[in-house]
Formats: sequence, structure tokens, C-alpha cells
Amino acid sequence: MRREEERAARLSTSRIMADEELEVLNRFCKELYESVNQEARLQAERNLQEWSNSPEWLRLSTMLLERGNVPYGPLVASNTLLKLLSNKTSINTEQRLELSRFVLNQLGMRAQSLPPYVVTSLCQLFCRVTKIEWIHMDESQQFPFKEPIESIIKSISLENSAESLLALQILSLLIAEMNSAVGMESITKHRKTSSTFRDAYLFSIYESTVSHLKDAATKSNLQSYYPVLMALLDLNLNCLLFDFIGSLADETSEDNYNVQVPTVWRSAFTDGTVIKLMTQLYITLPEKFTEKIMGILVQLASIRRTLFNGGERQTYLEELVVGTKMIMDNPGKLSDQGTFHEFCRLVARLKANFQLCELIKVEEYKPMIRLLAEFTVQSLRMVDFSPNSTYYLLCFWHRMVTSVPYIRTQDEHQLEVYCPEIVSAFVESRIAYVEKVVTEGVDDPIDDHGSLLQIFEQIISIIRCDYEKTYRLLIAHFDENAPIYQNGNDNDVSTRIAHGRLVWVVTLMGTAIFGKSTSSNNDEHDKMDGEMLSRVIRLMQLNDSRLEFPSSHNADPGRGSVRMEYAFMHVLENFRRGYIMDQVCRTSAIYEKLQQQLNIADESDILGVIVQKIITNLKFWATNERILELTLALLKDLSLGYTAVRKLFRLPDIQLLLNNHTSEHFSFLGTGTSLRSMKFRTTFYEALTRLLTTGEDLNDDDEVFTRFIAPLNQTMRQIVDAFNSGGVDQTQLQCAIIGMCRDVRGIATACTTKGLYQILFDWLYPEMFEVMQKAMETWPEKAEVTTPILRFLGELCQNRQQRLKFEMTSCSAVLLFREVSKIIVAYGNRLLALAEVPKDDVYRLRFKNMGICFFILKSCLVGAYVPFGVFRLYGDTSLQDSLDMFVKFFLAIPEADFPSYTKISTSYYHLLEAVCTDCMPFVSRLDPNVFAAILRSVQSGVMSIDPTVITSACSSLDLILNFLYKKLTRSLGSSSVGIEPDGDGCIMAVKNHPDLLSELLSATMSALMFGEVKCQWSMSRPLLGLILLQEECYTSFKTEVFAQQPPEKRDHFRMAFDSLMDGIERNLTVKNKDAFTQNLAKFRRDIVEIVKGDYVPSSTLNSMV
Repeated sequence: MRREEERAARLSTSRIMADEELEVLNRFCKELYESVNQEARLQAERNLQEWSNSPEWLRLSTMLLERGNVPYGPLVASNTLLKLLSNKTSINTEQRLELSRFVLNQLGMRAQSLPPYVVTSLCQLFCRVTKIEWIHMDESQQFPFKEPIESIIKSISLENSAESLLALQILSLLIAEMNSAVGMESITKHRKTSSTFRDAYLFSIYESTVSHLKDAATKSNLQSYYPVLMALLDLNLNCLLFDFIGSLADETSEDNYNVQVPTVWRSAFTDGTVIKLMTQLYITLPEKFTEKIMGILVQLASIRRTLFNGGERQTYLEELVVGTKMIMDNPGKLSDQGTFHEFCRLVARLKANFQLCELIKVEEYKPMIRLLAEFTVQSLRMVDFSPNSTYYLLCFWHRMVTSVPYIRTQDEHQLEVYCPEIVSAFVESRIAYVEKVVTEGVDDPIDDHGSLLQIFEQIISIIRCDYEKTYRLLIAHFDENAPIYQNGNDNDVSTRIAHGRLVWVVTLMGTAIFGKSTSSNNDEHDKMDGEMLSRVIRLMQLNDSRLEFPSSHNADPGRGSVRMEYAFMHVLENFRRGYIMDQVCRTSAIYEKLQQQLNIADESDILGVIVQKIITNLKFWATNERILELTLALLKDLSLGYTAVRKLFRLPDIQLLLNNHTSEHFSFLGTGTSLRSMKFRTTFYEALTRLLTTGEDLNDDDEVFTRFIAPLNQTMRQIVDAFNSGGVDQTQLQCAIIGMCRDVRGIATACTTKGLYQILFDWLYPEMFEVMQKAMETWPEKAEVTTPILRFLGELCQNRQQRLKFEMTSCSAVLLFREVSKIIVAYGNRLLALAEVPKDDVYRLRFKNMGICFFILKSCLVGAYVPFGVFRLYGDTSLQDSLDMFVKFFLAIPEADFPSYTKISTSYYHLLEAVCTDCMPFVSRLDPNVFAAILRSVQSGVMSIDPTVITSACSSLDLILNFLYKKLTRSLGSSSVGIEPDGDGCIMAVKNHPDLLSELLSATMSALMFGEVKCQWSMSRPLLGLILLQEECYTSFKTEVFAQQPPEKRDHFRMAFDSLMDGIERNLTVKNKDAFTQNLAKFRRDIVEIVKGDYVPSSTLNSMV
């Protein structure tokens, strides 16, 4: 009796304590969301954070979910549990199962009384738990986390609205969760979970939504079913958006996007009834449903072609065309922007996924293409309405036009009828819109350069359908507006309108001229191009004659027009791409018109006009970064063509550039320009050096080269004197060094022969290297100074076209590496000693330059121009110091953040591969903890989605495993003459961290068996070493795999694993690895067939034969 009283007392006490805890938590939750005092909210957040870190938080969270004040208590609890689920040690599997059942129970009882956002949060919590433990099998060989899904699917009904809405919401969120790797331990586990969910449940979910939508379509009064219908459409769309093959495809890319539904889904699509259903729903349901329905139609139009045979594909396409026509026959709902955008995407998919010959065969093709042309014209005229959507319409017409040469049928495609109308609508609408831009101040579409270039890429081919009509239209608008612009007052509205229209006309002329590359040679078209180009050049020369030098340092020139300059550069660049090419032999007919109008008789004359424009822009527009970038890009592109370079070199203006490239003549070369403008100096000097070296056939003429670099040599002397004397303005000195490094980097890029590079190096050594080292030591925290220096070193160390293969008597390669090593080590020591910086700046100020150092060292190691063995022979520590700094940089970057820095991780894996190839003794002597960190990074690289990272990581792992295997299996120590002795750090690391190799083995095997592997050969090379070094783990992995399979498939899996090691010896020779790679390819095919149920053992095939 007394014990019962004590127990009752304890229970009463615990209830009181729980009530007190609940009251405190409810108060914190309320303050977090409702308090108007920011300090109170922050304090509440800190208090809740402390509670979430306590061991009792799971109990407290369930209490908040069940008894917390609505809405904040359940919301805070679910959000906190979502965060805790990603921590493997916070909640074990049994607790997760209890949590899953508890949350589902709470949803079933309270969903109707909770606010929608709380219900959504609880549904997401249930789905996250289910996803994380999806493949968990209990002792009875069951999957407890999968059990509720079947009943949730069966609970969907049109009649039971509340329960159905909850079920549909859970399934939609579950599919979205399965599509995301958030909360998963690895990509491998995510892909395995996603694929098993896809194979087991996704199709039944999709079929259920289609079935209920069909039932709804037969109802006479749909209004009462609207909420369920919206949820059904949302779930249907999520099913079609599923990442079926684990490719992590970018859905925003329309070019190659296909819905890769499995073959077992064929029956749902081949007859096209689902398209009829969606079209019927589009016509029947009100406007709020149409965007969702149109999104489903877009996915249906994107289903992979290989799912159908020829007849089925044509039937399916006919239903799509009929549905598209029905939508255009009922255009009222397309006034909604979202629906309009999705319809434009649907139109684009018609041609992206089907061929023109297939479209022409459709009975409704002609009325459909007529309606579509009218719709396109109408859409283009509505410039304000969803401007980004018209891109997809132009994509359709572009693909149609480019497909015409490949059709053999005599059926009329009618493109020559409708394409000129589309081009005319595009031109007229943009020119007419200028008046609205000037008078009402709305945004001009021509200022959106990215979108405009995308549209021009599509319209280029459409323009050429009836080029004469387009030509006449553009000429007429040019001749109408040019006199007004030339003779009017700059402030008059009419002049401003004429100016805006001319900008559009000139830009469109440039696009039309480049259209030559999309069509066959036509002299009449070339003459039209000449007529347009001559008008543009006259306007350009008139415009340049009006320019006045800027009144202040950062101002644009007087009477200059930035938009017009963009248009001029667009025309010149497109003319270069279309007409100035090395492979063009005969003289184009374009020069007939140019000679008549401007006395430009050949390519040399037009090159002179282009160079004059380049020099004008460099003088007058030096402070405008965009114009400077376009101008120097044009100069660089001209310098890349061998024939054009030789003609350019003979021009007086080019000789002026080569002899007067100083800040006195071109202000952007001075120290007073912005740091952003300075980056263009690299392009400038790269182009000049290429013009000098190619046009002059310069190879080892150091006198010509010395004259060319004389201004830079003077600058370098001034920098040296400034360092030695002191008392110089630090900002000016920094700018001088930045400019110098950018200039010389451009020169180094163009020095692609051994002779030129030797001349350059002789000039740089040793003064320039001393300047760079002093700068790195003086300003290690100034990324704007250190980054250009490191990028310059990165260019110097690249053995491009074997330019660093010096003579045997030369020590230049050794001197280069020693100087580079000193600079990197000096910079690294000072950088690592600096104070920490805010997280938002850590990449720019710290990690970015570490990645560049990785790139520099990789270039040195793989360049094969430095005999690294001599460093140890003569006691030089340059190589050792550089490798030590590489390790320090690697350790300075947090492991968790490392994969997110794509450029850094790519350089790191390439460098690691080079270090493991040539410097394995160094790796073997690393501290065991450091080596363990490197192995963990290798595992991350092997599981990457970047093929280059996977290849380098696998190669590094293979080299490490080869070393470990030899080290562990040979009986006596051996060493080669002149090679550094091995260390035992890697052996100790493997012994201290036995899970490293076992996790690598499991992850690699799982990826090869169940993942979409991009680099099978690369991943196969280290796998044999992992198996031989971890035989017990390999056996355990097989046992686990067998246990997870249905009983009828286990024997097949055993046979597949036996064949994997068939004929494989216990060594890591290249021959043995090749045999294993072949076995692995067959093993993967067998696994895929077993999973599909199509596996036939080879022994059975042999007996059948």
C-alpha cells in the first residue's frame, strides 16, 4: 500500500513538473512570435535553443505537440524536431518510429482544428522521419516506416473531404521530401531511398490521382469538390516532377529536359487519355486551377520519347496538338500570367520533344499552327505582359525553322507564311514601345541584356525565313528615325524617341547580320547585310565625332549614349562572327555595298574601321565597365584568328596601340581607375601580345619584345623604388601592383612558345618576384592585392603548349618553382596568423586565395618541367614547404563547408591526385588525424556529382590504397635509390580510424549497385583495393544486402556477388584491376536486372543453348 502511495506521489510530482515545464515553454514560444520587443524575442530564441540541446527535448517536444498552446507550441516543436532529425545521434530509430506514429495520430485527430501552416509543418515532420528511415528493416523483416503509406493512399476519396485533403497533403509533401537529399546522411542513401519509394508507391499514387480526377470530371456539380481537386492536381504534378533517375536535373533548363518515367508507367500514357482528361478539366474548372493543370500538361508533353513506339508516339502527339488547339480556341483563361507562362512552356515542349515531320502528320496541324502564329503575334505585341514567357514561344518557332532542312515529306509546314509575321510583330512592338519608355518612364526591355541575348539566339533563324521583308522593315525604320536623331535637340521628346528606336533598329540589324551563320551562302542576303552595315557605320562615325572628353574622372563622355554604344558593339561583334573567319576564302558580296557606300573594299578596310572604333572607346569610355568589357572582348576575339591578326598587324592604328599602351594615352591603364575596371587590362595585354607575336612572327626576338614591355618595365622600377624608399601612398602602390600583375598576366597568357616564355621569365626574374613577395608579406589581408598576384603566378606555372620545357642547361624551371614556393609559404604563414573574419567574407578574404594556391601547386606538379628530386638532393625545402602549406590550407577550411566551395574543391582534388602520384612518401608521413581528414574528403569526392571531382578523388584513393596494400603485405622494408623514405602515418590512421575504409567501401558499393554512376571506370579502380583491405567489412556488406532483399531474389544477389570476384587474384596489378573492372560492369548489369525482375542466370542461359 505504501509503495502505491509513493508511486502515486511520484507521478503527481512528475505531472506538476511537466505542467510547469509546459507553461515555461509556451511562454517562450509566445514571446518568440508575438513580442514587439526585439530583445525579448532574441532571449526567447536563446532559451528555446538551450532547451533544444537538452537530452529531454524529445519528451518536451512531444508534450508541446500534444498540449502546447496553439499555434506556437506545436509549430516550434515541429520545426525543432526537423532540425534534430539530421543529427544521427540525437534520436534513435525506435524513437523516430514512435515520433512518426505520434505525429500521424495528432494529425488525424487535430488537423481540422489547427491552423493550415501548423498542419503543413507537422506533415513535413512526418514525411522527413519517414524518408530518413524508409529503408529501415526491423527484426521481423518488416519496414515499419512504410506501413502507413498504403492506408494513406486508400483514404483518398472525393466524398470524405477533410480526411482526403490531409492524405493528399501528406503524400505531396512526401514526394517532395523524397526528391530532396535534405536530412539524409549521404547522397547514396538518398538515391536508394528515392528509388525504392519510386518503385513501390509512386505509380500507385499517380494512378490514384488520375482515377479520382476522372471520377470528378463526370460530376455535374464540381464546386463542392474544389478543395480536393486542387490537392489532387498538386499531387499529380508532384508525381510527374519526381526525379525518376536521380539525375538532380535542373527543371529550369528547357533544352534537354525530359520526364524519365519508368517503362512500367507506359499504360498510363500510351493512349493519350490523360491529356484528354487534363484538357477537359482546363475547360471545365475555373481560372484558379488552370496554372496547375497547364503545369501538368507541360510535364506530359515532356515525357521521354523512348516510352512509346512509333504509332503510340504519333497518337500521343495528336492528343497534345488537339489539346493545345482547344486551349487556344478558349483563350480567356490565358489572361492569367501564370497560366500564360505555363502555356508558352507547353508550346516549346511540342517541338523540343517531337520532330517537325511528326507534327506535320497530325491532322490538326494546319489550324493549330495558324492559331499558334496568331497567338505568338498577339503575345509579342503585349510587351508588358509576362515578357519572359515569350522566349518559349520563340524557342518553338526557332526549332521549327531549323528543322526544315531535315524533313523529307512534301507536306506544307507553312513556316514561310507565319514566320515573317512573327518577326514583324517583334520588331514593330519593340519600336512602338519606345514611346512609352520615354514618356512614361517604364523599363526598356533592351536594358535586360541577358534576356535579350537569349531571345536574339532564337529569333536569328526566324528572321532568315523571309529575309528581304525583314531587311526592308529595318531599313525603313532606320531611315525614318536617323534624321530626327541626327538633327534634333538632345532634350526634345521626339529626339529621345528616335534615339530609343534607333538603338533597337541597330541592335536588330546586328542580330540579322549574324543570321548569316544559320543559313547557306546567298549573295543577295550579303548585299542586304552590306546595306544595313553601311548605315550603322555612318551613324557610328557621326556619333563618335560628337563625343566630348569626360568632364570628370568617373563620368561618361559628353553627348555619348551608352545604349547606342552597346548597339554598335553588338553589330561589330556579330559582323565579326559572321564574316571575319579564317575559313572564308572568297570575297563576300557584302563588300560590294560597303564599297559603294563607304569605300570599304575588303576585309582589311573593315578591320581598320573596327580598330578605329575600339581605340575611340578605349579613349572616351574608359570608365564605363560594360563598354570597356565589350570593346576589349572584340579586340581579343579579333586577335585569335590567324588571318585577321596578320591583316590587323599592318594597320597603322594597331601599330599605334602597340607603341603607346600607357596611361597617358588610355586612362584605364592608370592607377586611378576602379579595381573592377583593372581586371580588363589582362584582356587588353593578352590581345596586344598576340597581335605582336603572331603578326610579327616573333619567337626569340627579344629586342622587339623589350620595346613592347618598356612602359611596364618602367612601372616595375617605380614599384621597386617605392618599396625601397618608403613614404609612398599605400593605396597608389597597391593599385600599381594590381595593375602590373594584371598586365603581365595577359602577356604571359599569350606567350605560348618556349622562346617567348623564356624572354618573359628573364625579364621578370628576380625583381618582379621580389615585388610580389613583399606585397604578399605586407598586405596578406588585402584580397584585392593578393588575388591578382596569385592568379598571375597561376598563369606563369601552367605549362601550356609545353612552353616551360626549357633547355637541359637551363635552371629557369627550378628558379620559377622556388620563387613561387617562397611566395605561397610567406603568404600562407601570414594569412593563417590573421584574425578570423565574418562568415560572409571568409570565402573572399581567405578561402578563395587558398583555392588559387591549390591550382598553382597542381600546375607545378603536373607540368612535368621541374625535377623535384634535386630539391632533396641539395637540401632545398621548397617542395616540402609548399606541400606543408597545402595541408595547412586544407585543414583551415571546415570539412562540412568544403564541398560547397565548388572551385576550391575541384582544385583541391586535382592537387591531391598530383601529390598522391608524385609525393606519396610525403602523404605517408602525415599526422594520422590529418591523413584521416584527407580520407574523409576523398570519400566526399567519390560521392560527388561532379565527374571531374569523382575522377580525381578515385585516382587519389586508388594510389593511397596501392601504397597501403604494399605496405601491409610486403614482409621486408624496401626503398628505392633517391626516393624519400616512407612513413607510417597512414597505417596508424587506418588503425586508429577503422571505420574510414569500411565506410568508403560501403558507400562506393552502394553507389555502384543502386546509383546513377557517371564514372564507373574511375570508381572501379580503388574498389578492388578496398575489398582486399577490408574483407570482413565486404562480407558484412554482402550479408546486409542479402537481408534487405526479398527471399526470392537473395540467391540471384549471391550469384552476382560471386561473379564479381570470379578470376580475381589477391593483388593490385593493373592487369588484375582491368579484370575486376570488366567483372564490375557485368555485376552492375546483373543487379539492375535483378531489381527489375528480368535477371536470368548465365548458367540457365548456357543450359538453354
